[in-house]
Amino acid sequence: MLNRFTYTNEQTFFQKLKSIDWILVFCILLIGLISFFAMYSTDGGEIKFYTKNHILRFGIFFSMMFLIAFINIKFWHSISYLFYFIVLGLLVAASFYGITASGSQRWINLYFINLQPSELMKIAIIAFFAKYYHRMQITQVNKIVNILIPFVVLVIPIFLVVTQPDLGTSVLIALSGIMVLWLAGINLKFFVYSSLLLVISAPFVISFLKPYQKLRILTFFNPDKDPLGAGYQIIQSKIAVGSGGLYGKGFLKGTQGYLEFLPEKHTDFIFTLFSEEFGFLGSFILLILYTVMIYRIVSIGFQSRSFFGRLFCFGFASAIFIFIAVNMCMVLGLLPIVGSPLPIMSYGGSSMLATMLGFGIVMSAKIYQRQLII
Repeated sequence: MLNRFTYTNEQTFFQKLKSIDWILVFCILLIGLISFFAMYSTDGGEIKFYTKNHILRFGIFFSMMFLIAFINIKFWHSISYLFYFIVLGLLVAASFYGITASGSQRWINLYFINLQPSELMKIAIIAFFAKYYHRMQITQVNKIVNILIPFVVLVIPIFLVVTQPDLGTSVLIALSGIMVLWLAGINLKFFVYSSLLLVISAPFVISFLKPYQKLRILTFFNPDKDPLGAGYQIIQSKIAVGSGGLYGKGFLKGTQGYLEFLPEKHTDFIFTLFSEEFGFLGSFILLILYTVMIYRIVSIGFQSRSFFGRLFCFGFASAIFIFIAVNMCMVLGLLPIVGSPLPIMSYGGSSMLATMLGFGIVMSAKIYQRQLII
């Protein structure tokens, strides 16, 4: 006997509202609240530029997440290819006509926001692959033509982002796409061959890197070689994290941040500032919130009847995990500094927009979890 929720297009507004994963919403809100206090601390204990903008962007994009969630998952499936090509067009526009800052040309002025299309590509690539493999039989996944097309789709935006130049974001896009390909069922041997090829070609690839990118890699292996130059950021970051101890120095009492020893503390190094003030305990609680968030996204994927919704959720959960792991490993000196924002916590409109867009599609998969996509 069919129950009244079988066809989700017949749900009332309140039934859809009830279907939202409120545990996931709570985690997003709580991390958002933590980020407000962290941003307030970066502004020296006052509500200044970064704090105001961060609160405003979070409020706007969090509301946008709910609007996206109430749109049927079939719609997001239908526009996935279009979404990818629009973002690809924006990447091309940014490469030729974008705003240049700190030696990189990666933003487009949309008047209300300086959009960084490469951040949106992290979501667009997941949506594209989720649709591409939606109707494909598992026996067809490992055919050469069905591997070649995704390879081209992934390489083009990576190439454009590298030329901006933004090596860190290009790596994150690559990892997001590769995770979806693996989840779709591509044979492990292709990843092994690709890894071997990457290792062999590494010396040639490094020769094409910008001088500052080469310096970041060398600094990763020995930051003390240039403690006042290339190694300054990571040395100060590790000092801040270590000085936080078990319970931290207390809110607004972080010396590395307040004495301006810590660069980029509102963006890539926001976790460092938070860890110094709230210590291991506060960092552990933040990690628990992120863990619950990823778990809820995966759970929604398992509940979805459509392979598109399932693959998008699994891909997005993997991407969030990668972004968090890369950022935290970066500030702890376990990875080279690649310019990876911490989801929700870091300052940045494009990053917040992309993250909330991803959450919105995940919520749509939850509300319309019984929706079959033919």
